[in-house]
Amino acid sequence: MKSNIKLVPLAGEHLKQVQQIEKQAHSHPWSESLIADINSRGAFHHVMIVDEQVVGYFYAQNIVGEVTLLNIAVNPSCQGSGYGKWLLESFIDLCSANRAESIWLEVRQSNNRAINLYNDAGFNEVDRRVDYYPSANGKEDAIIMSYIIF
Repeated sequence: MKSNIKLVPLAGEHLKQVQQIEKQAHSHPWSESLIADINSRGAFHHVMIVDEQVVGYFYAQNIVGEVTLLNIAVNPSCQGSGYGKWLLESFIDLCSANRAESIWLEVRQSNNRAINLYNDAGFNEVDRRVDYYPSANGKEDAIIMSYIIF
């Protein structure tokens, strides 16, 4: 992993790179209109920049100290290099610095790499939404996870 990494608020100039990563990284990517909605209620969206290129991003919503991680991804060509861990840890640090009390997310049950990353970071499974996500074989559960900040 390179040492010249920075986390900056998502801006319009990042959208094209974010859309490209979104399409490559997710089996069911967000629409371009969702990606472009950078000023949504409680917007807490950031990009990870390496060598002036967007390598990863997260979309989150901060509503009265409860943060929901809506979307997170690292360019597939950069996965396995520690960028996901750096991005998630930076996200948690940013939530703490903004006095959030908790973080919530949901993840596809088949996304073992993400589940392991979240578990390693201190998230706990709290519930499931049965048959929530579309999948190649029908539907799959969403695992709801939380992280308490004190």
